[in-house]
Amino acid sequence: MNKLFEDTEVAFALKSDSELERAYFLFKLIKSEPLVRIGTAVTKFALKSKLPVEGLIRSTVFDHFCGGVTEEDCMSNIDNMYGKNVHAVLDFSVEGKEDEIHFDDARDKTLKIINFVKEKDAIPFAVFKPTGFGRFALYQKISEGKELTSKEEEEWIRVVARYDVVCKASYDKNIPVLIDAEESWMQRAVDDLIELMMEKYNKDKAIVFGTLQLYRHDRLDYLKKIHIRSKQKGFILGQKLVRGAYMEKERERAKEKGYQDPICKDKIATDKNYNEAIRYMFDNLSNTAVFCGTHNENSSYLMMDLILNSKYDKGDSRLWFGQLYGMSDNISYNLAKENFNVAKYLPFGPVKDVMPYLIRRAEENTSVAGQTSRELGLIKAEKKRRKI
Repeated sequence: MNKLFEDTEVAFALKSDSELERAYFLFKLIKSEPLVRIGTAVTKFALKSKLPVEGLIRSTVFDHFCGGVTEEDCMSNIDNMYGKNVHAVLDFSVEGKEDEIHFDDARDKTLKIINFVKEKDAIPFAVFKPTGFGRFALYQKISEGKELTSKEEEEWIRVVARYDVVCKASYDKNIPVLIDAEESWMQRAVDDLIELMMEKYNKDKAIVFGTLQLYRHDRLDYLKKIHIRSKQKGFILGQKLVRGAYMEKERERAKEKGYQDPICKDKIATDKNYNEAIRYMFDNLSNTAVFCGTHNENSSYLMMDLILNSKYDKGDSRLWFGQLYGMSDNISYNLAKENFNVAKYLPFGPVKDVMPYLIRRAEENTSVAGQTSRELGLIKAEKKRRKI
């Protein structure tokens, strides 16, 4: 099975020749850090200046990494993926809005998605981003243990209420919700709030999932501690495991502020941390559930082998693999063909509002050694197989 992810015919079965050529073009661009920086600056300027570039963005980078503008717009992609046994996680990826109206809108959008997917087996999870429901600075102030003003206390009550109404809807509709992680200096408030939601709604199964960024060297210890608390308090621990997406920002801030860098010293240490977290969750599956969000083939093989050499079924609802739409199709579709639980994060939203997400994807691919080269190598292999 250690050659499973080499099968490009399975990986790119849903891509037409023209879509494959577009993917090759995009990853060639992303591989060049100077081009990514220039392209990012030009795109931001064009959108800010209201130049007519949305059509170009939509037909290239948007359509490759996003499912559509609305939930309904995503359904053809979702149906196509589900035909190959790959599920979808609808992710409303509008970022950077920091006012109560937009926070309420994000809550309502998440509730709408939960209602939208309740009868759709193809979409087994909901998801939201903490800063979609509250101000970054408020999370940060609470994480730092600072006293809130009376106005901020009222604001925090509204944040908690948004989490609670969404988690309750997830519980009522039996649709687990994945809550993303963000920067380390605001994450403690998020972790504590997620744990509160788990205590309330994860009594019988994992409905609320937190996210662990395993490029942080303290997260494995946190995982073990929250697991102990989950047993003491009687709730099921749900965790999505990722490596992380804010490495450069984390390191720059730690250097600037003079505190210990929260990121593992190198990729080897990060990989070790991540794989140990997989093993820990798997060893404690009697009261945990894990969503293994990774584009790393070795980590995917590890979880696959753990399942195959265990008493658990490939389709056990506590065991999921996940990748982002437009990336690592060789992992997603080949695992799905073997009947493992696989879901693709499918971002959607208005083109201009999703641009921060798309820019982060491009920057992340540029900074992760080997990721873009691997994508290009697989696309080249499939082009050669198809003789195009």
